[in-house]
Amino acid sequence: MGSLTFLGTGTSTGVPAIGCQCEVCVSNDPKNKRLRASVWIKQDGLSVLIDTSTDLRAQALRAGITNIDAVLYTHHHADHVHGIDELRSFSFFHKKQIPCYANQESIRRLKEMFGYIFNGAAAVGGGKPDLSLNYVDGPFAIGAVKVTPIAVKHGSMDVFGYRINDTAYVTDCSFIPPSSEPLLEGLDTLILGALGFKTHATHFTLEKALDAIKLLKPGAAYLTHLTHNMMHEEVSARLPERVNLAWDGLVIDI
Repeated sequence: MGSLTFLGTGTSTGVPAIGCQCEVCVSNDPKNKRLRASVWIKQDGLSVLIDTSTDLRAQALRAGITNIDAVLYTHHHADHVHGIDELRSFSFFHKKQIPCYANQESIRRLKEMFGYIFNGAAAVGGGKPDLSLNYVDGPFAIGAVKVTPIAVKHGSMDVFGYRINDTAYVTDCSFIPPSSEPLLEGLDTLILGALGFKTHATHFTLEKALDAIKLLKPGAAYLTHLTHNMMHEEVSARLPERVNLAWDGLVIDI
């Protein structure tokens, strides 16, 4: 058995959003404080991140992460990758290269966005993280941990969710192709993005996420990538049985 920690459960702005005075953003409930979406998985002695969120340094310090063995990238949007330089500490202190896994387009964009890491030039001054980029389009293993990428749509973009054991993490998603549905069957736990209430071009609404959960029938579901119109206590009170809003710092078994 392993564990999964929600490092962040917020949308691209985080919650509170800068400058916003809505009731969620000014709330004192810690479950309404949401860093950018990412999770940390510990399994069979390995430490794996899904995405390097903009808030990775704060997340790692809060969760007590001291080592990373691999990173799984869902896609290349800023809130999911802009903490990549924080991997420098993990590669430096452990004197190792960290493998990163993604689809082909995300690898291309990571090389473009972070050329100083991937251009092959020697590190100067403060250095850079020692990373390798690995293209995946089917099941693979990180040590003893089997990982299955799940192709879903984020608007018109092809992105990945990931299944590890009987837990799946599918965050930025507006459509699950029928060909991917079998990969999401028989789950103990489904973690699914549910941005908010209003129709959105690239994300499930709460309603659409609940429809997907009803179709896929996981044992339990947690909703993440939440915007600032999702008051934790109020929304949680009307969710179906075994469906929960995730919150930053929540740890579940996988």
